[in-house]
Order: sequence, then C-alpha cells, then structure tokens
Amino acid sequence: MTVSVPRTRPPDAVAGPVRRARQRNRPGAQRGSVTIEVVVLFPVLLVMVIAIVQYGLWYHARTLALAAAQQGVTAARTYTAEPAAGTQAAREFLDSHAADTLTAVTITTATAGPGQVGVQVSGRAMSIVPGIPGLDVTQSAAGPIERFTAGGP
Repeated sequence: MTVSVPRTRPPDAVAGPVRRARQRNRPGAQRGSVTIEVVVLFPVLLVMVIAIVQYGLWYHARTLALAAAQQGVTAARTYTAEPAAGTQAAREFLDSHAADTLTAVTITTATAGPGQVGVQVSGRAMSIVPGIPGLDVTQSAAGPIERFTAGGP
C-alpha cells in the first residue's frame, strides 16, 4: 500500500529561482570572463607602459641637452675663448654621452646680453614606437663672459 501526501505548492514554483541562483554561483558558470577582461585591459596597460618608457627617454634627452648647453657655456665664457668654443664643447659632450638618445641636434651660440654668452641645444628624443618621431627637446644655458677688472680701494 502506498500513501501519497498531497503537496501544497508546485515543486517548480520555489525550486526554479533557487536552482537558477545555484547555477549562476557555480564555479565555471562565468567561464571566459577573465579572458575578456584581460583582452580589454591589456592594450591599455601596454599603452601606459610605452608612455612611461617614452617619457623616461624624453626626460633623459632633455637632461643631456641641458648638460651639453651648460658645458658649452662653460667653454664659451672663459677668458679669451673663441666664439665657436661653446658649440664645439657642446657637440663633443653630446658625441660622447648622447649616442642615439638625442637625434637631429642643432647647437647655436648667441650673446644673451652685454657681457653674456648663451648656448642653445635642440633636438629630438629617441622614440620607441617605429614611424612616430620622438618629442622635441630644447634646452639653453647662459652665463657671464669672464673678464679682468681693476680692483678698487
């Protein structure tokens, strides 16, 4: 003899949402979501790394240009220095230290004022992205020309 107990609610009315919630929370139910996140975020991360490295190269080229300009002013402001001494000293500095970091270099010597001399170094920082030119760099330095003066009492 079998006894059947009547059910008060249908089995799918409550079990349906619970079953769907369990299926949603199962490990592996969102399979592939990490892959999609990586595919979306990787190019952004790559661009950020390239931008940081490119900024470092620009900053290094800027520092080299400033050091070359200062070296040129030091040579050009000495007593009885030739007018081209600043340009030559800046060029020698860049030849020995810049390598390919600073390209398309132009060095100009000018008088910044009476009794002053200035050197300006311009160029382009190296680019790590092929086909895209590097950022422009311009640095200058100036200083007084050394001279003898008569001492007063």
